[in-house]
Amino acid sequence: MPDTPPIAPDVFTHEVENQPPPFADYNAWTLDPALRETVSRTGGDWGADTLGAFGAVVGSARMIALAETANRIEPRLLSHDRFGHRIDMVEFHPAWHELMTLAKGSGQHSLPWTDDRPGAHVVRAALVYLQGQGENGAQCPIAMTFAGVPALKHQPEVAEEWVPRLVGTEYDPRFLPADQKTSALMGMAMTEKQGGSDVRANTTRAVPVGAGGPGGEYELTGHKWFCSAPMCDVFLTLAYTDKGLSCFLVPRWLPDGTRNRFFIQRLKNKLGNKSNASSEIEYNRTWARMVGEEGRGVRTIIDMVHHTRLECTLGSAGIVRQALTVALHHARHRSAFQKRLVDQPLMRQVLADLALESEAMMAGAMRLARAFDEAMPRSGGPGAGKADPAKAAFARIATPILKYWICKRCTPAAYEAMEVLGGNGYVEDAPLARLFRESPLNGIWEGSGNVMCLDVLRAMAKEPDAVGVLADELRAAAGSSAAYDAHITALESDLTQGSVVEADARWVVERLALALQAAELIRHAPPAVSEAFCRTRLAGERGLAFGAMARDLDHEAILQRAMPA
Repeated sequence: MPDTPPIAPDVFTHEVENQPPPFADYNAWTLDPALRETVSRTGGDWGADTLGAFGAVVGSARMIALAETANRIEPRLLSHDRFGHRIDMVEFHPAWHELMTLAKGSGQHSLPWTDDRPGAHVVRAALVYLQGQGENGAQCPIAMTFAGVPALKHQPEVAEEWVPRLVGTEYDPRFLPADQKTSALMGMAMTEKQGGSDVRANTTRAVPVGAGGPGGEYELTGHKWFCSAPMCDVFLTLAYTDKGLSCFLVPRWLPDGTRNRFFIQRLKNKLGNKSNASSEIEYNRTWARMVGEEGRGVRTIIDMVHHTRLECTLGSAGIVRQALTVALHHARHRSAFQKRLVDQPLMRQVLADLALESEAMMAGAMRLARAFDEAMPRSGGPGAGKADPAKAAFARIATPILKYWICKRCTPAAYEAMEVLGGNGYVEDAPLARLFRESPLNGIWEGSGNVMCLDVLRAMAKEPDAVGVLADELRAAAGSSAAYDAHITALESDLTQGSVVEADARWVVERLALALQAAELIRHAPPAVSEAFCRTRLAGERGLAFGAMARDLDHEAILQRAMPA
């Protein structure tokens, strides 16, 4: 057979053109004027340097590569060592550990518990929002470590032992007793396969070792269908005693330095959130300490859940912000039909509508963080040592409202941003595929949509102050938008005619969430943004799909605010 001549270089047709340059090494903080304004006006100016530094980390090529690697090379369960001994460890790629080092080093898990300045919750919330634009799996253990602190305070002697370990900012991945590590992480194990969100259907039992009672020692036996982040050092969990469902703290190691009977049965094969491990676990005479009052476990652990719901809201807002940022970058560099995509009228409408959604999500989530901050007892100044009841009541009812709607809107917004990239968005090489798979999770975690709506009804029925402060919040923004005024007038009519029936709860909660977002935009965003949001979301102008906005809205002002050129 004769030799085949080599192919001449000029035969190849593959030339890369009309593709956007890599989007990396930008600062997610400086790129976001709406976020900077929000933090400044809510008492967080003192955290601007920290947020600027972390914004550069989030937008760095290094963070982008770490996120891709950690989600591609998933954690692995090591149930036994090579000799056959159970070890129940989770092995992670080094990229995960570097991501955790960055997240914990930023103080996302601890800032309000270690810094008494007003605005600490706001600065921490902005860090979480930025983290959501970088890598989402690391947010799970960070969120639970942050949220576990209020629950532990129900048992002061337990809090005294564990809180100093949890708030440390030097991440330590070693599988060692917590007192030998630089810091610790907290997880949670509430649900069981037969009950899910109905935790009162749980069957795990707790038997006292000695006298028992609050702070006392117990042995737990049962199975948990979802245990978040099983590589953590300690967990809050629920189990039944003779007096009812109670809250317990379960460490991975016993006080004598030996391993606790904490058995990881398998890791969950999830749709997204691949970098983070979720698992099923077995308790078999597992040592634990009771936290809070016996028989009032839900009341104790709800303090943790309340704070993780804030985290879900911020995380979803962060996902949508990142999806929008990638879509805008693509549209500004890609051309079709002799125009850049961003100059095509239909594409501009889509991008402007996504920008509206993103800013409204951020505004609502950060308003919620401010309520947490204002309700928090502080050690000095007026009202030292006391929580503000009105602010706490607002946070109580606004948390499930905004968690429901912001998390619900995350997936359609992430999809629409993916469509901006066309086929380029629907491949795993692009970050939008990962963001899309991540997008439903916060709506499911910490109570799915129906659970949130039922929680709002519960707050309305049992905490009348919550309805009053919510109404005051909405009325304060009235007078500048006819669409907004008509919306809250109809809402108030519904709420004052009597109790909202369960079948109408989703409709009422959706409208409350939109009103809260609109109120923030009316008070603080440019008129181009607030007018467009009120007309499209409240007055129902045009269609339901993203991009069906009226031509007379100021699309250019909205886009420039979303991402300055």
